Amino acid sequence: MKMSKPLLPNGVFWHSAATPADLARKLAEQIALLLRQRLHAAPRASLALSGGSTPVLLFKALAQQELDWQRIDIVQVDERWVEPSHPDSNSAQMRQHLLQGRAAVARFHPLYDNAPSPSAGLGAVCQRLEAVSWPLDVVVLGMGNDGHTASLFPDAPELAAAMAEQNGSKLAAITPPQQAQARITLTRSAIAGACDCFLHIQGDDKLATLTKALAEPDNWAQMPIRAFLRSGLHIFWSPAQ
Repeated sequence: MKMSKPLLPNGVFWHSAATPADLARKLAEQIALLLRQRLHAAPRASLALSGGSTPVLLFKALAQQELDWQRIDIVQVDERWVEPSHPDSNSAQMRQHLLQGRAAVARFHPLYDNAPSPSAGLGAVCQRLEAVSWPLDVVVLGMGNDGHTASLFPDAPELAAAMAEQNGSKLAAITPPQQAQARITLTRSAIAGACDCFLHIQGDDKLATLTKALAEPDNWAQMPIRAFLRSGLHIFWSPAQ
């Protein structure tokens, strides 16, 4: 059965496309427009991007955008604590699909540090991100079928601290027991403070997850994405490939 657009809270905007490639182009154009507007008013602009399989088409579409890329800071929303050569590295994926051609001159700020664990490397990575102007200009989130976003997993023992609204830290070390690798992630406050936020999803399974999340908007401990389904969010969805 074909699923329909869910009932959204006031101020949450819905965008759809017929295919993932069409959706990626549409989202890339919107992001580029916002970054250009920011660069008219400030010396630099910042863009935080999520990893996974869904954003690959977006990365490729973004790399084709005509932007003053040397004035753009690319930040990871989250990262698995693996070396950049590891096949599960989000930074390797960004280097392969985004930081190419005209976009190769963007300033990239990977979250991995050569330390034995995210908690051991957290201080060094936080210090590295001080080179970025905060709040972030644009953040693009993804969402798992368990309702996680970034690396804010519902089963992570560090979730409550990372999601605390009064937590002014930009990053948190995360060790979700159901995941193969430990993670480092932007905190709730770092994401929520962004000037513009997008949720990029595809497929009926993600639409079902979104509908479930919207049914109990305050219960973010069960589905962390709920904390970001608020006024100002733009949701970009397409059917799966």
